[in-house]
Amino acid sequence: MGPAGRILYVDLTTGVIRTETLSPECYRKYPGGSCLAMYLLWKHCPPGADPLGPGNPLIFAVSPTTGLQISGQSRMVVAAKSPVTGGAGDSQCGGYFPAEMRAAGVDALVFLGRSPEPVYLFLKDGSAELRPARHLWGKETKTVEAMMRAECKDDRVQIAQVGPAGENQVRFASVIHMASRAAGRTGMGAVMGSKNLKAVVVRGTTRVRPALQPEFQALSRRFRELFETNPAHPYFGEYGTAGSVESQNYTGGLPTRNYQSGFFEGAGAISGQRLHDELLRRRETCFACGIRCKRVVEAPGVDPAYGGPEYETIATFGSYCGVSDLVAVVKASQLCNQYGMDTISCGATVAFAMECFERGILTREDTGGLDLRFGNAEAMLALTEMIGRREGLGNILAEGSARAAKQIGKGAEDLVVAVKGSELPAHMPQVKRSLALIYAVNPFGADHMSSDHDLTLAEGPDGLSRKRIRALGIDDYLDPRDLSTAKVRFAYWTQLFVSAIDTFCLCQFVWGPSWQLYGPNDVLELVRCATGWETSMWELMTIGERRLNLMRQFNAREGLSRKDDKLPKRLFEPLCGGPTDGVTISPEELERAKDEYYAMAGWDVKTGTPTPGKLKELGLDWLLGGQPLQDPLEVHA
Repeated sequence: MGPAGRILYVDLTTGVIRTETLSPECYRKYPGGSCLAMYLLWKHCPPGADPLGPGNPLIFAVSPTTGLQISGQSRMVVAAKSPVTGGAGDSQCGGYFPAEMRAAGVDALVFLGRSPEPVYLFLKDGSAELRPARHLWGKETKTVEAMMRAECKDDRVQIAQVGPAGENQVRFASVIHMASRAAGRTGMGAVMGSKNLKAVVVRGTTRVRPALQPEFQALSRRFRELFETNPAHPYFGEYGTAGSVESQNYTGGLPTRNYQSGFFEGAGAISGQRLHDELLRRRETCFACGIRCKRVVEAPGVDPAYGGPEYETIATFGSYCGVSDLVAVVKASQLCNQYGMDTISCGATVAFAMECFERGILTREDTGGLDLRFGNAEAMLALTEMIGRREGLGNILAEGSARAAKQIGKGAEDLVVAVKGSELPAHMPQVKRSLALIYAVNPFGADHMSSDHDLTLAEGPDGLSRKRIRALGIDDYLDPRDLSTAKVRFAYWTQLFVSAIDTFCLCQFVWGPSWQLYGPNDVLELVRCATGWETSMWELMTIGERRLNLMRQFNAREGLSRKDDKLPKRLFEPLCGGPTDGVTISPEELERAKDEYYAMAGWDVKTGTPTPGKLKELGLDWLLGGQPLQDPLEVHA
């Protein structure tokens, strides 16, 4: 199949559907995934657009590697102007939908306008139509999955949808696939719900093939050898990301009671090992992936149709909230998948409300009678459901902790643990110091999947991760709590590489810079096999840099700058208890690191905005002014 660049435009206001194909030169410059989505966002989102208004486009994008018969490629990007941050919104999702979308002959879907009535898009082998969805509105994700398959008379259709939270425009609503896979961050479900777009249903019957078949087969055959010699992956497949709960706690890096501590005394009760031994029903996977890391769990009151929790979910609803009841945490994960909400933002927002309650900022009168103390699993579940329904206090919290704090007042803003309005994930920057920088400067808010983590550099010189990352020119030995110039360089260079991975829609648990199954040189080989391009590591890193600059310049247009690259007050307070007792981040070290990061990136140090010279270097000078906002390389076939 090779490269294409076929884009399907769906005008929800008029019902008109059309197809365009990018020129080969333009598609190589923005080769799918997040980079292509950001290019399309620039083209179709007017300055100052309301994120929940009809002027905000919603974009689904895959890449030239999507749908190939190899592990870790079936992912997609969902993008729009974020209702959480007000800047570029970017969210990733795996499963079977991405591969099916590519097999249906489409590289990107662009939804414009707003439908007057609920609809869903049905796409099969390049042919698309909008169908009524009033009968689906208000229904939870598992129910919609079953109804869609029956209505389409095809059990092989793949469905991406919004649940009631997206319909209610909960700001951190997700786009849900398989009732268990979420494009969770930055509020893409809220954008989809605001458009009255209930679901996208795809079916593709054309097998996706690489441009260089023999070379691709050789790369694919290496899977078993790599799996057997990489100690991380058999464990990862067995326990999933949940397997890291106790190790994070051991190092003092498990966020506890709204980030007041890095140590949770109940970590063993909510560990991935306990989840595996007591609640795991089976393991699932994504299209063509041999890792099988997805959890499917079952317990009283828990439906296995909604999968099982990842590490982030266990932390946000467990240690963040002081809850050591594993079944309750699993139930919270289910509620988020039922309603279609990001588990990180939802759990962290509940934890924020719990601390407000403990400090007397919220009372039982505010909570509708809930005893919202840390550790109260029943109250945690009740509040999660209230958020999905936008009922009572849940209506305020559905705006996210940062906006909710402004409504609540009384010092609540000091308890928010978010960047650019997006709640922090469960990897603590006090412990992995490069994340302090990345959380602050990342265009779409705090994100733990935008760069490599510091532990890579703490490994011995002969370790697998250290050997792998040398392909990016990194060979330092640094303590995880170091934030020197060398660590800033590590953060920036790995951010560029991960940005390229997100452009090619590759799973970071399979393809990555260090500990993953396939390393940087394998990523390069995969791109060559998929596209037939004679490419290089330099080109991959440049693609990642281009994507990052598209985001950053979009944010600047929407009024975001260095002033928004700040960490919450909580991270500058000493942690309490456990191995990291007393550990904190200093404002001075963060500001120095930001200065160095902006300089390395070619951005203005005062504003954090890409300089004209950097945009010209990346072929993005068309962003500097003039109409239309379209790369001159783009030619429609």
